[in-house]
Amino acid sequence: MKLSIVVPAYNEEAYLGRCLEALAVEIARTSYDIEVIVVNNASTDQTGAVARTFPFVRVVDEPQKGLSQARQAGYQVSSGDLMANVDADTIMPAGWIDHVMQEFSTHPTLVALSGPYIYYDLPALTNWFIRFFYGLGKAVSTVDSLLTGRSGTMLQGGNFVLRKSALKKAGGFDVSFAFYGEDTAMAKRMGTQGEVKFSFQLPMYTSGRRLREEGVLKMAWVYGINFLWPLLFNKAYTKSSKAIRT
Repeated sequence: MKLSIVVPAYNEEAYLGRCLEALAVEIARTSYDIEVIVVNNASTDQTGAVARTFPFVRVVDEPQKGLSQARQAGYQVSSGDLMANVDADTIMPAGWIDHVMQEFSTHPTLVALSGPYIYYDLPALTNWFIRFFYGLGKAVSTVDSLLTGRSGTMLQGGNFVLRKSALKKAGGFDVSFAFYGEDTAMAKRMGTQGEVKFSFQLPMYTSGRRLREEGVLKMAWVYGINFLWPLLFNKAYTKSSKAIRT
């Protein structure tokens, strides 16, 4: 089973190198067939140049800006049986790939797997609050499953893996979601094809830059409402997003 790791990147020259270095270390620990694709998404800085310094990386230039658009561009050129979606400011922990491959190998009905973010540059108390927030999301997902029969509705954008055959049947990514709500929209689409699983055993380290810039409580509201809105109305509540790169 081959794993494609897709990294969308818009003006991420400051963070992308560290992300790819962590990927290189994790890939070297395994013997799996893995490809890494960086989607240079309408960047105006040196994102593409940074990506091209890593010989194991394939760079795809996508001129149309948008997170879902970038994920779709990566999906279209990927050759793996599984497609991981990893954001450019993340740091993959040891054992992440092994966990993913084991889950999909032993659970043939599994079509989407995700886990939480751990913010490496935010205080422990903030991370505790965020873990509690994830718990609320899982509770809502459970209630939704009971009411609708969907297998799961919760994915963390930047830390999820899809079975590509199921993604193809689901129609790929919904590019009408530019940023917020794109992960919930994907969870709904994949839930029509099989099991969608969110596991605290699959964490991903990431930057807390957006939470620092815009405030933890504000972002709890924004992420929360954009988790519920696609479930109820098939669209994002928040239509625009601010690019935060420091």
